[in-house]
Amino acid sequence: MNARIYQIQKNALQSGKALTHKWVLEYAPAEAKQADPLTGWAGSGDTQQQLKLSFPSQEAAIAYAQKQGVAYTVIATPPKTLKLQAYADNFR
Repeated sequence: MNARIYQIQKNALQSGKALTHKWVLEYAPAEAKQADPLTGWAGSGDTQQQLKLSFPSQEAAIAYAQKQGVAYTVIATPPKTLKLQAYADNFR
């Protein structure tokens, strides 16, 4: 079992920063999805893919993974960059 630990990013369509302070532990897929011959929907027998655990901090997520014996990878949060621009720059 392999897991990814990352911090929730703000959606591009959002202006607020709600829930961006939480950290998520998400299991990596153990098997590939296969198309169902009758419906054509993709699915697999791996139920760990459906599980997303949220934690208040990165340390709490790492402690949980270590306690459960799960191999994990921490995905660093990219730095936030602001594009400072004057309103007049829209007309140049």
